[in-house]
Amino acid sequence: QVQLVESGGGLVQAGVSLRLSCTASGRTFTSAVMAWFRQATGKEREFVAATTWSGGSTYYADYANSVTDRFTIYRDNPKNTVYLRMNSLKAEDTAVYYCAADFGRIGAHSDQYEYDYWGQGTQVTVSS
Repeated sequence: QVQLVESGGGLVQAGVSLRLSCTASGRTFTSAVMAWFRQATGKEREFVAATTWSGGSTYYADYANSVTDRFTIYRDNPKNTVYLRMNSLKAEDTAVYYCAADFGRIGAHSDQYEYDYWGQGTQVTVSS
């Protein structure tokens, strides 16, 4: 059974950095696309970043509160773990962050409905 377990969330002040981890188990992840999504209270879940397990393809969200210059997704294959490094956190980054895995597509992408497995989420709260 596939399991994704996130960790690393917490309550932090604006401007600091945080690293989220997602450890996968139950299946070979060498062909999986891994992604991070987030959902703030009262808002829809939104895409943050994705990577192929090989790391050859990464993709970041492109919206008004851009994460491209502040967030980095990367993985540690021997540990079956994908990370999301978040720098210069802002209050608007406050959300539950979810890890997801897609075994059906090849390249990194943002289509949440294509992701087969999801973690339980980890709360990130940024105080201003």
